[in-house]
Amino acid sequence: MGLKIIDEALNGLKLIEPQVFQDGRGFFMESYNAYDFEQLGLPTNFVQDNHSCSAKGVIRGMHFQWDKPQGKLIRVTSGSAFVVEIDLRKKSSSFGKWKSFELSEKNKHILWVPPGFANGFLALEDNTEMMYKCTALWNPSGENNILWNDPDIKIDWNCDSPNVSERDKEALTFSQWCTMPESDAFSY
Repeated sequence: MGLKIIDEALNGLKLIEPQVFQDGRGFFMESYNAYDFEQLGLPTNFVQDNHSCSAKGVIRGMHFQWDKPQGKLIRVTSGSAFVVEIDLRKKSSSFGKWKSFELSEKNKHILWVPPGFANGFLALEDNTEMMYKCTALWNPSGENNILWNDPDIKIDWNCDSPNVSERDKEALTFSQWCTMPESDAFSY
């Protein structure tokens, strides 16, 4: 098996380390293998791939989809990112808690994020490229986001002057989201 889980957090997040074959020519690795994923208890059915590129200091998040919740398999192919996940699952013992991981082109780690998490990241380098495999198709009418600097969640971004979109600056607080009927989509 070329993939192994090296960290687990918040009742479902799994940090995966691939086997990397490297020599003077470069490297080769499998970032996804249906058989290995099945053996590790991870999903094997992905229906959409997303790819983003961000400048150093850009914060994207905290995004999620409540109508057709998405599981995400995330990796950084260029640069590095401080990746943050907030557990939105109301019955989870880690509900409302967050966990961070550093993903980079150097460490080649892959993060499995099950449905029911808000996802965001801070690009730590210019031209940080992130790739996501998703278990559900994008539904613009079924998505939302939590305020990236929500005072109740208290994510330590360790960034003095982040570049944040207007959409992300005007996001709901965690408390506001929890009072919306749509939040019941994560009642598991």
